[in-house]
Amino acid sequence: MYDVIVIGAGAAGLMAAGTAAMGGRKVLLMEKMERAGRKIRITGKGRCNLTNARPAEEFLEKVRTNADFMSVAFAEFNNRATIRFFERLGVKLEIERGERVFPKSGKAWDIANALVEFCEDKGVEIQYKRRVTEVLTIGDKVTGVKYINDRGFERRVEADNVIIATGGVSYPSTGSTGDGYMFADALGHRIEPVRPSLTPLRSSHPQQEYMNGLLLKNVGVKLFIDNELKAEEFGEMGFSERGIEGAVALRVSRDAVDALLDERKVKIVVDLKPALDEQTLLARIEREISEMQPSEFFSELLRKLVPKQLVVPLAKEVDFHSKTYVSKLTDAEKLRLVKILKGMVFPITDYAPFQYAIVTAGGVSCDEVNNYTMESRKIKGLYFAGEVLDIDANTGGYNMQIAFSTGRLAGQLKK
Repeated sequence: MYDVIVIGAGAAGLMAAGTAAMGGRKVLLMEKMERAGRKIRITGKGRCNLTNARPAEEFLEKVRTNADFMSVAFAEFNNRATIRFFERLGVKLEIERGERVFPKSGKAWDIANALVEFCEDKGVEIQYKRRVTEVLTIGDKVTGVKYINDRGFERRVEADNVIIATGGVSYPSTGSTGDGYMFADALGHRIEPVRPSLTPLRSSHPQQEYMNGLLLKNVGVKLFIDNELKAEEFGEMGFSERGIEGAVALRVSRDAVDALLDERKVKIVVDLKPALDEQTLLARIEREISEMQPSEFFSELLRKLVPKQLVVPLAKEVDFHSKTYVSKLTDAEKLRLVKILKGMVFPITDYAPFQYAIVTAGGVSCDEVNNYTMESRKIKGLYFAGEVLDIDANTGGYNMQIAFSTGRLAGQLKK
């Protein structure tokens, strides 16, 4: 018999298990995959943006759902505590642009391995290839779990406390397949509708095929829902077979996904030259033309203004062939070019599925969880931590911190 069983060896589960063991509990950490921290190892493009160093007020402003609920766990174990925690484990960190915190090595493995070593050093028993199928209860009290081992046999193990830290359904190849929602639902918890968050957006723009692989830096993006401005962002935006991505697109994707699910009209408008107003940009275009030979093509003018991959799409938008002489460009077409450079419209018709989403929005209703302990208000001895909860935030290290803060609090098993 164990004092605590933690289901899921991700960021929240590892933090919860190690914390519980540090408090003198006998802890079993059960992971259905063959190793711990699989999602940690790929996060941040393999670099692991583990938190964000912004002040508390600014940090919590980036939490999109249930920030008030999250504020208690954050006060208990905040971003500064997370930085100290990993540095004490021997992981050197550095703070980059936007106050994003990464391991100095640039390797997400260092974060995952440090968490595993933390658990092992505190005496956590970690069992891999153990797929939990049910949280067992008698009345309104946890008694243990039922699971299937690596040989396919069903087994039970007893414990007075169970912490569900199974993640959401983003990146399902890492083991996040929504098991925690099933456990919570079976025990009477309300599950807020889950949908991808921080996910690429898909557009019906007719020239998007020319843009795959393109990365735009320092652009302005506005999100419109039913032609009303919903959000504005500035930074990087990219295009791939997954859709429109990059930090600015991911940050507006949460609102875009919700609007699409409500069958509302969604578009993003990209300012390719945010540092210039329309008059200044027009003057620059006219200056560039005046310095060109009459026999030079429109495409050569565009190459002075935008990356190569945007030449054909922009020419098509202006409705002026890229191989036409620049000297034939009319004043009306110059103005049209300015308008497009300052506001290229991408109708958003869909979003990438969970396999490409960074996090899951929705999950176990926070109304049914005690935010001072992370314990269920319905089942004694049942706790939740991490992405399984209905908490999500912007990109930039905030979601990892949610996992660490809620995992730390759940692992304290406060009564």
